Amino acid sequence: MSDLKIAVLGGGSWGTTVAALTTRNAPVTIWARNPETVDEINNAHRNQTYLPDAPLPESLRATNDIGEAVTNADVVVMGIPSQNFRSVLVEVKKHLRAWVPVISLTKGLELDTRMRMTEIITEILPGHPVGVLTGPNLAREIMAGQAAASVIAMDDDIIVRSLQRVFKSGLFRVYTNTDVIGCELGGVLKNIIAIAVGMGDGQGAGDNTRAALITRGLAEVTRLGVAMGGRAETFAGLAGMGDMIATCTSSQSRNRHVGIELGKGKSMEQIASEMFMVAEGAKSAPAVMALAEQYGIDMPIARDVYRVVSGETNARGAYRGLLRTAAGAESEPG
Repeated sequence: MSDLKIAVLGGGSWGTTVAALTTRNAPVTIWARNPETVDEINNAHRNQTYLPDAPLPESLRATNDIGEAVTNADVVVMGIPSQNFRSVLVEVKKHLRAWVPVISLTKGLELDTRMRMTEIITEILPGHPVGVLTGPNLAREIMAGQAAASVIAMDDDIIVRSLQRVFKSGLFRVYTNTDVIGCELGGVLKNIIAIAVGMGDGQGAGDNTRAALITRGLAEVTRLGVAMGGRAETFAGLAGMGDMIATCTSSQSRNRHVGIELGKGKSMEQIASEMFMVAEGAKSAPAVMALAEQYGIDMPIARDVYRVVSGETNARGAYRGLLRTAAGAESEPG
């Protein structure tokens, strides 16, 4: 058992799952905004809203006082949706000791700034080691004890190895990587492709179509990721291809679900009103397209998803576009 104290911020499905896994290796306090969630975790050892029927460890402590979670923490883990990430970090700053590593679980971009979550951490908490825990990690499967693998990425090889020991447990394997940009972007960008795949599934497309979209989608994502400073091989690993396969094919994927509903003809407003969990891909699409333009990268699949999500066209029209793009050599964009 590590003597590092871990604070996990965010009582959603993935934040709660990471907190539960980590209790096997270290004392963990989870912060959630909702007092009912806090009571339920502390007293019933459940989080029914986000992880129905999954028992949580009795040693997991919850609080809705951010200071209580963070003041004595040796590691802070951020499981906060992208558009609230900055405001929660500003609160964290009031209580956090110097040099404490801050790890992001969030697979999104800040819309106004197009910033990655680790960039926001560096801006608000300069001097703190930053990292990302990412990969093909569907929370309910992991809570059910099924095998899964993840990647923890940080610039600092020594800190990343000590944190690897904090997060890995049982059938949850954690690999290390020093490509923070690539690992973080893999998690962000695959959500857009999952919406495209869902749009096809919602219109009855076949397995061949899905395979083509995932493969061409991965090529798009890799082009932008490398242009932004990530390493190409990262996108062939767990944070890239691995996460994309899980998100594009799982019935538990929120982004694929959004795509399916768009494919059936629903509007984003209708879909959002029926979901209580965030689908980061829909929120990140405008920022991704702005980055593609900034870096001069052609992303036809992402562009069509953006056009549907923003209401410019419908899924049927976009899908014809996805499959209409003129084919050149496979190694070429498009």
